[in-house]
Formats: sequence, C-alpha cells, structure tokens
Amino acid sequence: MMERYLHITDPVERENLATFVGKAVRLDEAAVIRLRVRPDGRVGAWATTGFDALAVRVIDADLRPTDTTAGGDALLQGLEASTGGEIELGYSMDSAWKGALPPDNGFAHVDDVPAAALVELAQRGAALAKEHGSTHGPPTSLLDQEVLEVHGGNERLAIAMRTVFALTAMGFIPELIEPSELVRVRASRSWIRLDARYGSVAKHRTGGLGLRPL
Repeated sequence: MMERYLHITDPVERENLATFVGKAVRLDEAAVIRLRVRPDGRVGAWATTGFDALAVRVIDADLRPTDTTAGGDALLQGLEASTGGEIELGYSMDSAWKGALPPDNGFAHVDDVPAAALVELAQRGAALAKEHGSTHGPPTSLLDQEVLEVHGGNERLAIAMRTVFALTAMGFIPELIEPSELVRVRASRSWIRLDARYGSVAKHRTGGLGLRPL
C-alpha cells in the first residue's frame, strides 16, 4: 500500500470534496489543501480563503499520513480522474502550509444565526465592494467592518464581513435557503467558528492565523 494516499469509497463524499477543493481553487489558483484525520476518524479538508479565515469540510475517508497537504489543482485532478476509491494526492505541499489549525474540541455554542441573513449581508457587502473596491479586491475597511453581533452564555462576539464573505464564497450555505436554515456560531478562547450545512469557517480571535510550521 502507498505510504501517502487518500481513499474515499463513497462517490458522494468524493464529489463533496471535489466541490470544496474547486471552490478553494477558484478563490486562489495556488490553493493548498491540508488533510488531517480527526479524533472521530473522519478527515477534515482545510483551505485558506483569502479572507483571513480558514474553511473546512469533513468527509468520510482513509488518509495516510494522518496530517498532510496537497496542491489544490493536483488534488482536484486526482478526484476527477478517480474511478475507484484511491485518489492521487500529487506532491506533498507540507512546506507551503504555515497556518495553525483550530482545535477539534473546546468550542462552546454561542448563538444561531439565520442563514438567509448572512447571505443578505454578503450580497450587500459584494455590492459595496464592487462600488468601492479596486483591482486588489474589496477595501480592507469593508472586510474588517463588524456586521453582526451574537451573544450567548458569557460570550459576546462581533462577526466581521470577511468571515461572512469566506462562508458564502465557499458555498457552505445552500442556494435554496429554507427559513429554518441556521448557521451555528461557536467560540473557543482563540477562535470563532461558523458552522453551516456544507462546511465551516474559522477565524482567529486575535487577528491573523497564528502562523507556525506544519
């Protein structure tokens, strides 16, 4: 058996991962995907978003080694070419990933937000970005603007536009939104996490991603 491999038996899970990787590559042609086995045995696929937030989708898969990285384009090609469970990862990109990941545990539920409200915020933000942005993208003042406040328990959290953009840009909210569709906001001491139906985004609470080597 190969020393470095990803094996996904379920074709639906392969399609889910391909969708996630495709979104990440559209945001950044040079996207790197970090794959890591979780304590529950499932695999978390992580990507940066360009909005100072990380995105993750969890899939049922077998992975060796238990923490590795792959180029987004190579992984996408491997997923599209796979006719069975074995997926070619391409060359290891461990040296290209320097961001710390949030912990798997230790998050407390703060509040639930209607998904439709977040989509509306993203649409309004996109309109402002188109009006006031440049070739370098939306203005930093817009990305850093706190557009939502949630509170629960002893926590009061402000959600910035960049986090909302990251969630919607990765397609984590269904296109057809039911009124009951919610996005769950959780927090740890160092991270804020938004959990939607198709994935999650995490933002470091102190600003930045806490860089360290893989």
